[in-house]
Amino acid sequence: MNAPGPLAQLGHQYLGVLAEVSRTGRYLRRRELESLRALGEQGAEDGYGLRELVAHCLGATRKAWQALPGIAEAATVTELRATSDAVLAAMDSALAALGEGHERAQQLMVRQEEAARREFIDDLLFGRSDLGLLAERAERFGLRLGRTHAVAVALGEEPYDDVHPVVRRVERELVGRFGQRDVLLATKDGRLVCIAPDSERAVLDAFAQLTLRPGAGYRSARRVASGRRHSGASGVVRSYEEALGALDFADRLALPATLLRAEELLVFPVLMRDRAAMADLVRTVLGPLTGARGGAQPLLDTVTVQAEAGYVNAEAARRLGISVRTLGYRLERIKALTGYDLSDALHRYTLETAAMGARLLGWPARQL
Repeated sequence: MNAPGPLAQLGHQYLGVLAEVSRTGRYLRRRELESLRALGEQGAEDGYGLRELVAHCLGATRKAWQALPGIAEAATVTELRATSDAVLAAMDSALAALGEGHERAQQLMVRQEEAARREFIDDLLFGRSDLGLLAERAERFGLRLGRTHAVAVALGEEPYDDVHPVVRRVERELVGRFGQRDVLLATKDGRLVCIAPDSERAVLDAFAQLTLRPGAGYRSARRVASGRRHSGASGVVRSYEEALGALDFADRLALPATLLRAEELLVFPVLMRDRAAMADLVRTVLGPLTGARGGAQPLLDTVTVQAEAGYVNAEAARRLGISVRTLGYRLERIKALTGYDLSDALHRYTLETAAMGARLLGWPARQL
């Protein structure tokens, strides 16, 4: 059977070079090396592995060795040895050039693939591009957008990029555990993003564990948030935005949790849906606290910590670093200034909601 076109071309040119070297004993010329590099690139583009190209060249050398002019015409052992050394040196240079070209093509293809992947991630997470075309492109990267997906986002102490050691570790572990099963891992705006179908929810759980506890020698993520499950390409965008929203609310509220789920934080988007109404609530309910000695912040912290401590005065005082007596004084000041009493259930709910709104809006440091 005849060798395929690209391999036949490679074999012809390669043996031609060896035949010339066997006659003259010279080194390969620059144009010959560059031609072999080009053939290595062409072989990579045509889908041939470097091992296959090298094996073809070595096989051709073995078959043609005795017929090479310099080998066949050698009159003495010394001439044969000198010619053989020259041919072997030419083989070494030729195969090195072939490998350089193949590697150059592989690197270019990797860069092009990375660029295409990055463009796809951007279009997917920002809801750009025609949905039909997006679904076709998604299959290339292992996603079937007709299914229901959820998105998890990890926020690190430092920005994540594609070569970050934690990213490499998480990718290696997820592929090792689950294989390439409709899962996409990518970095976006310094965060690490994992997209997985609803049927593979265990992937997102493993993603959270690996980023929060990556092991010795790796820096753990500050927080991981996951969005809810949604279907279609628009569902991926929605889940991603929910995860980002959860991270944002957690930072603004200084929540202690490191693992967040959007469904557990739905109250915050509801509260902030009417920003003007929330600002009015904060000004009306908590505004009088600015008249307190030391400003509003200590009393605002008291409302927040009391709620977190389940209204157990001893625990709240411990968390605030004050005495129970001082806590009692603060509670009286809150009641006197605002007219709301934390011992009353309705008043308590109003104060808690206003305090949460204040933290989301950055009050009192920020004027409303």
